[in-house]
Amino acid sequence: MNKNNKNIVSIEDRIPKLKEARKKKANRRLVFYMTIFFFLISIIIYLQSPLSEVKQVTVQNNAFVPDEEIVEISGLSEKQNIWAIDFAAVEETLENNPIIDTVTVDRKLPSTVAITVQEKEIIGILETEEGTYLPVLESGELLEMVEYQSFTGEAPLLIGFTDQEYLAKAANELNKLPKDILDLISEMYWQPTEDNKNNVLFYMNDGFIVQSSIRDFADGMTIYPSVVSQLDPEVKGVIHMGVGVYFEAFDAEDEEVNADDEELMGESETGESEE
Repeated sequence: MNKNNKNIVSIEDRIPKLKEARKKKANRRLVFYMTIFFFLISIIIYLQSPLSEVKQVTVQNNAFVPDEEIVEISGLSEKQNIWAIDFAAVEETLENNPIIDTVTVDRKLPSTVAITVQEKEIIGILETEEGTYLPVLESGELLEMVEYQSFTGEAPLLIGFTDQEYLAKAANELNKLPKDILDLISEMYWQPTEDNKNNVLFYMNDGFIVQSSIRDFADGMTIYPSVVSQLDPEVKGVIHMGVGVYFEAFDAEDEEVNADDEELMGESETGESEE
């Protein structure tokens, strides 16, 4: 009897605690739902307010297309909702520009859109008949919207290329060259003859001239450093790269050093001296 009474009293003592626990749980749940509610309301207010509008559009990594032109092509402007921009569509639009290779558009909170472009490789600068200079892409396409009044020196100067077909061939071969070899070329002249439309001359930054053919000259030019390393740097001349490789000094036209495509031999042929 006493035991039963003790149990009944114990349960009655716990009832207020259970009620208090349920009340605290209900309060926590209410606070949680109210937090979610106010968070959603805040998002709606933010999206409808000027705080979510684009305030700045930045352009990075461009050299030839001006910032203003890229922004104009993109269609982006201030007052746009930064969350409503279709970045994939903007990137596709910009990549239609002939100079631009790839584009990445990112959202930089709170209010900036960043455009990062990768422009196509400028493989040469063409000197026009009018005396101006146009960048040449690796495809041979001319960037006529980017015209220089003087040579900038950022790529080999291409001279005499009046035929688009041969310009495209030359650009394609230049694009195959390793950068360290391409940087050695100062000027490239197209000098076609009746018998050989592919004849070209390279004026190198180290003072040598290379005579070659537009067809596959990239393969031959890869051995240029090896060839030059076996020549006297004080004796300048023309390095002929064709079926064979040989050197012809400027001051001794009858002195030649013969070599095959793999290795320049050190032997020279010297003609008889005049009496």
